[in-house]
Amino acid sequence: MQDNPETTVRPSKGEEEYSDLVEIWRSAVRATHDFLQEEDFGRIEENLASMYFPAVALIVAERDGAPVGFAGVAEGNLEMLFVTDDVRGGGVGTLLLREAISGLGVTKVDVNEQNEGAYGFYLNRGFVLVGRDELDGDGRPYPTLHLELSQ
Repeated sequence: MQDNPETTVRPSKGEEEYSDLVEIWRSAVRATHDFLQEEDFGRIEENLASMYFPAVALIVAERDGAPVGFAGVAEGNLEMLFVTDDVRGGGVGTLLLREAISGLGVTKVDVNEQNEGAYGFYLNRGFVLVGRDELDGDGRPYPTLHLELSQ
């Protein structure tokens, strides 16, 4: 196995790989979203394949033929970007973000305020804070930071 395997980004294969994407989501969220209540975790996971994935353009990062991360975009908003925990910090997220910006026109992203790692990630890649909401989009007590790509 290579020390630094090549990562490629491609469009999602759709429903046939949703279960792999849910596993990536689970790994990433367990590692980075310790603030998320268990019932919210379960509700989100339950809706990923049926509601959330079909609502976005999905791209997938792959190493050695296996998905290791994904991003979802809708109307210029980065709605989701998750990388499996065992490759986190290895450039996969940056590669997905770069493709989402150049290929899918991303200019905005919302981040949970409690997810300081993600907030720093986006700030370090050219996004700036433009607003904050006390509740998330579903009215839950997860303050949301609104970021836009700096010109």
